[in-house]
Amino acid sequence: MNIDNYRFTGKEKFSFEDFNTKGKCKIPDKERLIQKEKGHILKMMDFQDRFYADGNESLLIIFQAMDAGGKDGAIKHVMSGMNPQGIDVTNFKQPSTEELAHDFLWRAVKVLPRKGKIGIFNRSYYEDVLVGKVHELYKSQNFPERCKTKDVIKQRYEQIVNFEKYLWENGMRLVKFFLCISKEEQKKRFLSRIDDSAKNWKFSESDLKERGYWDEYMKAYQDAINFTAKEHAAWYVIPSDKKWLARFLISEAILKIFEDINPQYPEFPNEKKDKLFVYKECLLAEKINKK
Repeated sequence: MNIDNYRFTGKEKFSFEDFNTKGKCKIPDKERLIQKEKGHILKMMDFQDRFYADGNESLLIIFQAMDAGGKDGAIKHVMSGMNPQGIDVTNFKQPSTEELAHDFLWRAVKVLPRKGKIGIFNRSYYEDVLVGKVHELYKSQNFPERCKTKDVIKQRYEQIVNFEKYLWENGMRLVKFFLCISKEEQKKRFLSRIDDSAKNWKFSESDLKERGYWDEYMKAYQDAINFTAKEHAAWYVIPSDKKWLARFLISEAILKIFEDINPQYPEFPNEKKDKLFVYKECLLAEKINKK
């Protein structure tokens, strides 16, 4: 499967009407792709070790989805085996009082990954052009009336584009995933959470309420993707009705970025290399002396 078929850079428009949330992969391919994904994870582990040691770039991975879209499971599964020392995961929930006292990008800026590290955003600043757009939250937020215009969402698209260009130009790679499920699949997963006592905690009344705005959210996602998709900040729209397929495609996209970065272990300076033999002799002598 070609991951580029799910990559949007602004050259072509994304449309829900033309998108198959089940993907084009047949069930007989399931085991083959699961095994291939395991290989991807092993390669990603090696790349991450070099990426951390190199410390030349940082990587920001954004996950967006409707409720029950599979973000948590995908993050846990695809990033399994990674060294937690090199990963920072941030969950963006309803903004706190402190966060609302700043611009909408502030809470994201303060948790951006440093060079050599991977930052994972479970939801992100895109919430302000998704739920913020659907519920017109900007109308009740504490900022000047001059900012509460009909163009506020369009302005935020532009601000996000400029922000992501700034990150790219300062050594950060971005990869943005929208885990796209059908309304029918969301219903199935909600019912599973209700029927399974071990999953009850995952379901809330607000999930049902937000489901009532499904069409509005689809329009908000479609607009956000089409306005902010760039070559250096592409969106991957992942068919996610089948979790195993979604996880394979996510691993495929992340591996491709690592291959493009191609991080290397730092070169050891010659003057230090010359001293390694001396250090080795000191260590061996210390061991002998103990005998």
